[in-house]
Amino acid sequence: MSVETITVTINGAERRVAPGLHVAALLESLGLHPRLVVVEHNREILQRSALEAVEVREGDRLEIVHFVGGG
Repeated sequence: MSVETITVTINGAERRVAPGLHVAALLESLGLHPRLVVVEHNREILQRSALEAVEVREGDRLEIVHFVGGG
């Protein structure tokens, strides 16, 4: 039996996502541009260069902070 989704927590809310995604692909699936957010993965802030290397796994906790421009 294959796993169709995994459960992760994003900004305090549980979400079901496809297994095998790296953080950059998760951001894309959420409609977010990696240059406009900061990602904390399991209490560690990720460098942008690591977004395509870090795989999202069952039970991971992510906090995604959006940059907002204006004046």
